[in-house]
Amino acid sequence: MGATPGRKPHATQPVVDPRRRAIVGRMIRPDILVAAPMPLAVMAALDARFTAHRLWELGGADALPPTTRDAIVGIAANTLAGQIDSRLFDRLPHLQIVANFGVGYDNVDARAAAERGVIVTNTPGVLDAEVADLTVGLLLATIRRIPQADRYVREGRWATQPFPLSATLQGRQIGILGLGAIGKAIARRLAAFDLAIAYCGRHRQPDVPYAYFPDARSLAQACDVLIVIVPGGDATTHLVDRPVLTALGPQGVLINVSRGSVVDEEALIAALQDGTIAAAGLDVYVNEPHVPAALIAMANVVLLPHVGSGSVATRAAMGQLVVDNLIAWFTQGKPLTPVAESRHLPGAV
Repeated sequence: MGATPGRKPHATQPVVDPRRRAIVGRMIRPDILVAAPMPLAVMAALDARFTAHRLWELGGADALPPTTRDAIVGIAANTLAGQIDSRLFDRLPHLQIVANFGVGYDNVDARAAAERGVIVTNTPGVLDAEVADLTVGLLLATIRRIPQADRYVREGRWATQPFPLSATLQGRQIGILGLGAIGKAIARRLAAFDLAIAYCGRHRQPDVPYAYFPDARSLAQACDVLIVIVPGGDATTHLVDRPVLTALGPQGVLINVSRGSVVDEEALIAALQDGTIAAAGLDVYVNEPHVPAALIAMANVVLLPHVGSGSVATRAAMGQLVVDNLIAWFTQGKPLTPVAESRHLPGAV
């Protein structure tokens, strides 16, 4: 069950507490809070190994019974739950770990968790290839107007006149805003198209062959395709703003597969309407799942419903890593993939 009242065992000694070794056999299983619905296979795996309390069935954080609050030692989280922050942490005195479903974890206040000695994990690695594949597909769909051409055929308009010629991907300069693991996977795929690639990140990376630019605006100035793949959060909010879009130019294409908050959505809408940039391909939005009507109305925008990692195989791998992080913590006192804010905590490394 939970830790001894008033202390978090891993904050002082990452030794397996017998009360945590509750995954198999006849021993009591750890109580975890599932913050929002997850794929059925993930829910089944959590139920098989833990006493899983479904937050949405309990009426939310404010309605948690005192006995449940005291019992909870872990959280399985995802973006559907909204923010996982101090408001919830303060209600769970024996919380030890938050296992987040997704490589991005701006939905979890990892700093507030670390201040309480609570580990946060994410699901890196298992979705990199899937998101990179989707990004290339979205780029091609946007430039070559593939969804528009599909609709043209379905509406019977091809029999009347040929579909208009599209722009081309060939000869373009690709700018990747955020050259982490997914950004590198995107770059490798686009290099096969014989495209010039540049990037912007917090630091120059000496082991990559691409041109480096120190900020988003200078990268956009040098490119005519800007692919956004940085983490969300306060540090990157509106990183792509009107000046960056202006720098991208009237032939420019914006592809956002990161978080909606990274792009100033109002500035993007204006830039698309007035020809500041040519087109955009978007998988993420500020107020998901609600997409601005202005974006829906535009023919020069391709819209996806946040499906970057949305294949059966990849979502299963992500869910399994959530489960495996919880199991590793409660059986070994050591998570598999702690986030940066948690790595100084005992047991995280």
